[in-house]
Amino acid sequence: MTAPGRPGRVLVAGTGLIGTSVALALRERGAEVWRTDADDAAARLAADLGAGTVLPDLRDAKGIADGAVLAVPPAAVAAMLAHAQDCAVAGWYTDVASVKQLPVAQARELGCELSSYVPGHPLAGRERHGPAAARADLFLGRPWALCPLPETSPSAIEAVTALVVACGADPVHAEPATHDRWVALVSHAPHVVAAAMAARLAPSSVPADALRLAGQGLRDVTRIAAGDSALWAQILTANAGPVAEVVAEVAEDLAAAARLLAALPQPASPVGALAGTAGVTNLLDRGRAGTGRIPGKHGGQPRNFAVVQVVIADRPGELARLFNAAGAAGVNIEDIRLEHSPGLPVGVAELSVRPGEVGVLLDAMEAGGWPVRR
Repeated sequence: MTAPGRPGRVLVAGTGLIGTSVALALRERGAEVWRTDADDAAARLAADLGAGTVLPDLRDAKGIADGAVLAVPPAAVAAMLAHAQDCAVAGWYTDVASVKQLPVAQARELGCELSSYVPGHPLAGRERHGPAAARADLFLGRPWALCPLPETSPSAIEAVTALVVACGADPVHAEPATHDRWVALVSHAPHVVAAAMAARLAPSSVPADALRLAGQGLRDVTRIAAGDSALWAQILTANAGPVAEVVAEVAEDLAAAARLLAALPQPASPVGALAGTAGVTNLLDRGRAGTGRIPGKHGGQPRNFAVVQVVIADRPGELARLFNAAGAAGVNIEDIRLEHSPGLPVGVAELSVRPGEVGVLLDAMEAGGWPVRR
């Protein structure tokens, strides 16, 4: 980075979702971005998307960048760091791997120069992967973990922090071991749970007609299970201990709920159900309390918003018209969720707003001709 908040020359090694999104975000801030990847086709596609200039060989790139972002899988970070440092391509280095202890230990084993290395991990992503899924706004308002080592120089930390801010993310500092424990809870174990639920939908287990009843709840629970299996297998292996602890605790809760439900009369009478499901209710109440602790928009404190339901036609321009009406009324839509049943000509937009703005929004929606419900 040439100055605080101003991108300079950056090399991004890796053209997956995260690496290409970093490049697109930096390009929007005026950075000169170089790209390298073992997959020539992926590197060319990223370049065609405007994510920088392809660099065929790091051995010909001494001093080409101020800094380098190593957007490669966890097990490849240390080797890429060693190679990039041998080629002297940049003054500082960071990575985006979702585990930190493994690449740090391997970098030490390989004798990498650690004063210029700031381990990092953006907590952002999508269920899709590859350069075609990349977005310049992927990191806006998202936390980005930085895990400086005792050897890391202040100048490297300052430069990587500036890169994170330039991408629109919020830097959060943690030690590598602490980071891995935290992400086991908030990222890695949830992926395993989602995959386990999605696995129940295999053709051998569930007839296609049953899935015609699927609603948004099933989609919400299983969405992240569509991620890259090979990458996630490597992530889970690299953080196996902390993930195993969280998954085991979740499994205990689920097993206890299964035992309680199985013990109910079949079919359960209303009285029997109320008497026998106190433990299940306790789990549901704990779950509600847990969701309330998840930080709100931009990582701030969770806030209670009111939800206004608006029936919206399934045709081009309706969402834009709805947002314009809310904006004209001076109401900020804090969040939106769309419910749309296949085959129906309408859906429901659930708009989250500040409680004090509900009346204003209802009036604006009704004036625009939308059926609304709170």
